[in-house]
Amino acid sequence: MDLRFSEADEAFRREIAEWLETELSGAFAAVRGRGGPGDDGALVEERKAWERRLGEAGWIGLGWPREVGGRGLPLSQQMVFYEEYARAGGPGRIGHMGEGLLGPTLIAFGSETQKRRFLPPILKGEEIWCQGYSEPNAGSDLANVQTRARLEGDEWVIDGQKVWTSWAAWADWCFVLVRTEPEAQRHRGLSYLLVPMRQPGVEIRPIVQITGDAEFFETFYDGARTAKENVVGAVGEGWKVAMATLSFERGASTLGQQMSFRRELDAVIEAARRNGRVEDPLIRQRLADAWIGLELQRYNALRTLSDSGQASQRAAMITKLHWATWHRALGKLAMDVLGPESEIAEAAPYALAPLQRMYLFTRSDTIYGGSNEIQRNIIGERALGLPREPR
Repeated sequence: MDLRFSEADEAFRREIAEWLETELSGAFAAVRGRGGPGDDGALVEERKAWERRLGEAGWIGLGWPREVGGRGLPLSQQMVFYEEYARAGGPGRIGHMGEGLLGPTLIAFGSETQKRRFLPPILKGEEIWCQGYSEPNAGSDLANVQTRARLEGDEWVIDGQKVWTSWAAWADWCFVLVRTEPEAQRHRGLSYLLVPMRQPGVEIRPIVQITGDAEFFETFYDGARTAKENVVGAVGEGWKVAMATLSFERGASTLGQQMSFRRELDAVIEAARRNGRVEDPLIRQRLADAWIGLELQRYNALRTLSDSGQASQRAAMITKLHWATWHRALGKLAMDVLGPESEIAEAAPYALAPLQRMYLFTRSDTIYGGSNEIQRNIIGERALGLPREPR
């Protein structure tokens, strides 16, 4: 495995770095560094405009095949883009669900009609997507989905509730996992529907978190409708499509996430230098451990992304558990570095500093996207071949 980037990759790095520096120092300077975890509700309209700018410049769909409008770039250059985007302080991507999750899913499972309808607006940054998976009784146990859809003429009629729906209030469409065969159990009888969000029968309620932000929402479907042809894959085989979507979530963008982590770690180190706590040997050791943990994340990501073999697939199963636990520990370290300052808001009534917001958000890292307990079960059962947990 060669972890070095080629001369062409480095030339591409310079190109994207220069473009980002120009754009984020000009008309889009206000969104620089905004919209990350715990700050997702910031400058939404400005970040939508940023998505359209990315689309105009051809920075969306870098890894998509050319035949569907993408640039077909190699994995190494996709990694470079996400690294430089995070390094430059690129704002949180409101278009991530469309580009990173739905787009690849449609490319793999969608009909030609679906590709022609839905892929171009994603590439242009014109339509925003959200994900309708989790429910009050179907979080980590996703197979317990109870939201129903029945076919009436040429439309699916949807009833049920989704929760933890990121960006639901700002999205135009949602890809929703529903039960279309009421008598079927668990993974069977599920279908993957594309549902417009701006219609009667869709109610969205914000879930305000301890950060004061509300990037997550509850979504209620009460007779909401979507066209019969807006089912991806075969009716009743939505579980297969949904799992494919989740597999795309751990692609090249993980390198960008790690670069964002590095910027946070740098901010913690700078705070320690500013207030003198860097001289504390225990704090210094924890900072060194955090740096080592982040390097391990990077090399494991490069290893798994560069090799699609079975061994690498098993190795990839540690990714969520490792970064979530690491990030939560970084939040705790940040508060210990700040000391008493960490308990004082920047302004009334509840204006948080970036490190305070980061700490509060990281409390959720080991829960969402599959809790640490679920991740350990996946590693034990699928990677190590241990017996299944008793049901």
